Amino acid sequence: MAVPGFEGFEKRLELHFFGDDPVSDMGLRLINMESLEKVLNAVQCTVVSSVGNQFFDAYVLSESSLFIYPTKIIIKTCGTTQLLKSIRPLIHYAFNLGLTLCSCRYTRGSFIFPKSQPSPHSSFKEEVIYLEETLPSNLCYRKASVMLSKLSNHNWHVFTAGDQEIPIDQTLFTIEVCMTELDRVLARKFFRRPDDDKNSDAAGQEMTELTGIDNIIPGAIICDFGFDPCGYSMNGIHDGDRYSTIHVTPEDGFSYASFECVGSIYDDMDEFSETLKKAVQVFRPATLSVSTTSSSHEVWTRVANAIEPLGFKCRSFAVDEFPAAGSVVFQTFTSRRKHAEHGGGRYIHWG
Repeated sequence: MAVPGFEGFEKRLELHFFGDDPVSDMGLRLINMESLEKVLNAVQCTVVSSVGNQFFDAYVLSESSLFIYPTKIIIKTCGTTQLLKSIRPLIHYAFNLGLTLCSCRYTRGSFIFPKSQPSPHSSFKEEVIYLEETLPSNLCYRKASVMLSKLSNHNWHVFTAGDQEIPIDQTLFTIEVCMTELDRVLARKFFRRPDDDKNSDAAGQEMTELTGIDNIIPGAIICDFGFDPCGYSMNGIHDGDRYSTIHVTPEDGFSYASFECVGSIYDDMDEFSETLKKAVQVFRPATLSVSTTSSSHEVWTRVANAIEPLGFKCRSFAVDEFPAAGSVVFQTFTSRRKHAEHGGGRYIHWG
């Protein structure tokens, strides 16, 4: 299958499990590397770097990231990977550890090259059918929805399923930022220099420092990787059991970057706003979307207040309720710098 360019938009899967004694046990972290490799082979990606602490393990993949907690797995992959094929083997390995799946959440944006996606990702309809057929019957509270925006290439696809309607942990929130048409000067920083004689870890560290990514969340333990000839991935560990992750496809014409982090509704919201600002400023995209998943309406109200002062205008807003996940709020923004690229003095209105 001919691929016109690399697909930056990730598919993201989050699975929660329960068992007899999940708190004190290592749980899913006991899945050995050989078994993990079998899962990732089905998805069509590999582990390229990893870091962990007492709470979870974080893996940088050849196509994005994997996070493993005792009772939770988050895996996001880009390109033409077949992410949903990880579900069956992960359920199998969890079962062998005495764990049962109790919640599933699948999210993604609109693919830049949708016709290049293989089964079961050729359409959202096909993805939903695959999920419906793959997930166990105890996950009886299910919902699938496409959250539309005024920007046709920035819609948000959500599927959730759970054995109960309310989220497992109502204090946590997830924010997923998708950015396109990156500032060309900034995007060049994610290209390797010819004959730089660095390995991918060293190249990744250089990109982290050169772009200011290490300042987005001060004090985070960063595991980074610079791809050859271009591209970048990082996982950050901070505040014990929190993670952040960034992935960059810098090629002109289909440039893309994502930023994701998890937080608590009890966090300092000013710090959250500052983190979001820093992440967007690293890339200065022309267009971005922000999805927040939370049981509280507190988080999404900070998004526009953080982004609009950077020269963006909110173009659309959508909210929906999902069983086992809570509220999903999806907002899209475009940058006012676009008019300069057209050489005009007037503001070019998008959407």
